[in-house]
Order: sequence, then C-alpha cells, then structure tokens
Amino acid sequence: MHRPFSSSRRTEWIGQLHEETYDVLVIGGGITGAGIALDAVTRGMKTALIDMQDFAAGTSSRSTKLVHGGLRYLKQLEVKLVAEVGKEREVVYRNAPHVTTPEWMLLPIYKGGTFGRFSTSAGLMLYDYLAGVKRHERRKMLNARDTLQKEPLLGAQGLKGGGYYVEYRTDDARLTIEVVKKAVEKGAVALNYVKAANLVNENGKLAAVAAEDVLSGQKFTIRARRVVNAAGPWVDEIREMDRSKHGKTLRLTKGVHLVFDQSKFPLRQAVYFDVPDGRMMFAIPREGKTYVGTTDTDYEGDPVDPQVTGQDREYILKAANTMFPSLHLNTGDAESGWAGVRPLIYEEGKSTSEISRKDEIFRSASGLLTIAGGKLTGYRKMAETVTDILSRELQADGFGPFGPAITKKLPLSGGDLGDPDYFPSYVQEKTAEGVALGLSEEASERLVRRYGTNVIDLFNRIPDWREEALPRQLPLDVYAALRYGMDEEMAMRPADFLIRRTGALFFNIDGVSEWYRDIIRIMAEDLGYTDEQVRLFEQETEQELKERGRGV
Repeated sequence: MHRPFSSSRRTEWIGQLHEETYDVLVIGGGITGAGIALDAVTRGMKTALIDMQDFAAGTSSRSTKLVHGGLRYLKQLEVKLVAEVGKEREVVYRNAPHVTTPEWMLLPIYKGGTFGRFSTSAGLMLYDYLAGVKRHERRKMLNARDTLQKEPLLGAQGLKGGGYYVEYRTDDARLTIEVVKKAVEKGAVALNYVKAANLVNENGKLAAVAAEDVLSGQKFTIRARRVVNAAGPWVDEIREMDRSKHGKTLRLTKGVHLVFDQSKFPLRQAVYFDVPDGRMMFAIPREGKTYVGTTDTDYEGDPVDPQVTGQDREYILKAANTMFPSLHLNTGDAESGWAGVRPLIYEEGKSTSEISRKDEIFRSASGLLTIAGGKLTGYRKMAETVTDILSRELQADGFGPFGPAITKKLPLSGGDLGDPDYFPSYVQEKTAEGVALGLSEEASERLVRRYGTNVIDLFNRIPDWREEALPRQLPLDVYAALRYGMDEEMAMRPADFLIRRTGALFFNIDGVSEWYRDIIRIMAEDLGYTDEQVRLFEQETEQELKERGRGV
C-alpha cells in the first residue's frame, strides 16, 4: 500500500506520535537513524523516527558523497573495517542503483609521495580481496603516460604512474531520504523538525520523550519501549539529558568541500591524491562541476551550521593547485561548497585524521541505546547490530515475536529494478518517456537518475503539473521535483528542497539564484507560510547563496 510521505500529513502524524506507544523511537534522521528505523520496522517493530532538523541535515548531507571502501584505513591497519565496509558498498549499490554509481578512481603515484608503486599495487590488490570487488572492477596499474591520458590536468613532474580502481559515488542526502521513505512505506512514522526536548523516566527507566514540533511550537510526548540515540554530532547532548555522558565521548571534526564549474576545473576523471601535509583528498567530476575535499580539523562550534572559513578555502586551493598545476585556481573560482561535522569517538593522543571511523554502541542505566561514530557506507550493518539488540531485549520483555534482518536484499525507495546492471537501460527508456511528456532530454535524464523507479509516479503527474507550472515561471522539471518533494518527501522548508532533495545549492547555483523566490512562493501557497516566514526564508536562501554559494 502506498503511504504518501507528504508534508500535508504532518498534523495527522504528530497526533499519531502522541497517542500511540512505539516499540522503538529513533532520535536522529541521518543515515544511521534512518537505517535503524528501516531495519526495525521491517522486522515487525512499531517504529517512529524524529529529527530536530530535516532528514540528513547534519553530517549525512555533507560528506564526500562516496560509498567507499575506505582505502586509507588500510594505512591504519583497520583490515576488518575495510572488509566490512567494502562489502557493504555492493549491498548499497544493489538496493539503490539510482543513488549509487560505480566510479573509476585514479590514485596518482609521485616520487616522494605517500604511496609508492609497489605499496599502491599491493594495497589495492588487498583492498579488492577484502572488499570482494567484482572481477571487472578490480584494480589496474598504469604507467605515467597512461595516467596522464586518464587525467591530463595532473602534474607530469615526478609522476611515476597510477592505481586505477573502483569507488561508488552517491548522493548522501538522497540515499538517506530513500531509506526514510522505505521505512515509511513499511509502516514507520518519520517526522523532520521534531526535537527531543527531554527524556522522561519512570521508575528509573526511560519510558518516553518530551518532543516539540520546531515548526509550530507544539509540545507532545512520545511513549516508547526502547529509545535509540542516533543523533550524530548531538549524541552527547542526548546522553547529557539521560545523565549518562561518561566514559567515551565524541570528538567533532570538520570537513569542507569546494565546488568549481568545469570551465574553471575541467576534470575528466575522479582522482584520490596526496596533500602536502600527508593527508589524502578527492577531486570528483559531477553534473558539469568538480568538487574537491575534504579537510579534517578539530571543531568546537555549533554543529548545526559549520562554516567554510578562509583557512579551509586556502587549504583546498593549495592542495588542488599543487596536484593540478595548470589550473591556477583562486578563491573567487569556487562557486559553491559545504562544511560538515564528523562525530568521531574521542581517542586520546590521536590526530583528527588518525581517529578511527568505527562505530560504538553505549548502553545507559535508564535503557537509552546510543550509536556513535561509523561511516555512511556502513550504515546498514550498524543498523542491523543495533536492531539485533532491540529485538533481543523487546522479546525478553514479552513483545514480538520479531523477524530476522531483511535489509541486505531490500531495495530502497526508487530502487525496484531487480538487477542494478539494468539501470543504464532503464535510464535510456524512461528518459525517452520524459521527452515525450515535454521535458528536455537533459532534464528528463536528471529526474530519472534522481528518483529511480519513483520517476514513474512523477511522470504520471506531469500532465497536471504542466498546466500548474506555466503561470508560475518555473521550468517544468523544477516544478515537478518541487511538487514531488512536498507531496512524497516531506520537504517543509526551501533548504530541504534546494539542498537535500536536489543538491541544487551545491551543483546548480545559477538555477537557485534564478528560481528561489518562485520556489519559496509555491511552498508558501502549499504549506501555509506567513508573510514573515516568506521574508525569513528568502533572507536565509540569500545568505546561503552569499556564504556557501557565490564565492562561498
């Protein structure tokens, strides 16, 4: 049965959250919390998920946008992590081929660099073995000439050759949204902009969460037999409410990426390269742009809105200009970018780059279950581990029975293709359908790639939406994506649509500059914004364009 994940159902769902008792309440709508909600609901647990911001608004929309096996963790001898995470890449790809794309990555080898030819070859061979890489995607070693042929922008001086291997590019925010949508389809209640204001104990045990709808100010209580703290950078705040923040704590580090137009940075080939200080960085072509990152610095500010500083910009520009010497990039060349915060487990005496990305589970006396650390790629395994614990405990308390984990072979929303290798043919076929409906080929293909098999639903509504779009001065594909975002993806604020449903603020800054007022006006009509809210959202978007957009 189709359950529309619509902004218009918000009041109904808040009533449901208040009136019912859940087996599991997840605090945090990033990829980890979304994964737990999906695993729990598909085992038969009555499940709810809340986030004080939008889904994926924290770390899960601000990553390097790779579902990758973590080659650099081999340097830290984290063999088990590489094996686990590497195998999970294939699972994510199989279940959501529309948001996960195999991408050949070039690792150039330079005289005096971190990786020598032998260590690169051996490391990539071990990586292929540990990650269970498919035969046609196994690493190749290139000489200097072939390396430059793959990417002519690389500096030729000191170049010895390159390693060529497969990573998987993703849209982190859309991956999270598709997980949330699948959980809702299976019966979970998931709401963005609902804050866990406090925890409610009864007889020393956690029994409920005092919640607040951030958009309306409405306060209500959500009762649950088990509460999972998957709040990412905010897990320690929830542990403080629970009076259980002792032992290991979080250490926040900031990662920044800059986006350049291909006219300024015409990269052909994704590259994983050495930075002068011994770290590694990615440069990745995407949608007519090239994005570069990431930095890795300690962070003590507000995790809600980490900023790209002048120092961050200089660091990335220096790294890019060193590796690609013909570019001569300067500060004004970056047309967009983003900063995100990584919630890592604090380890004394270790630098930010050395801290493990492993996840850990903490259990408090009240029963609060906290999951911290971890990586985007490993979200499903983390969720399975947490949900195993929930299942055991709830069944011991007389609830259930609950089934086994089924997420390994469960297509995410939009991923119902059967065989992921069929996706290129599917894109071709559906793009032609979109063109027949009056979309340009480029716009049609973009929608098919973004929504996967859900594009069928979107295309079915195009005839109605075409009439609506005409007087509203928006291109048909943008109007269709906006309507779909509100009707099926719980987009409540302009940033939800411009950043997390479409990535437009990062990868189509010119379009955002042109259309944001029309987008806000349409959302205002649909979602009932006040005049004051319209002004506020316009100011917020203009600020985003100024800070994170034009010239970052």
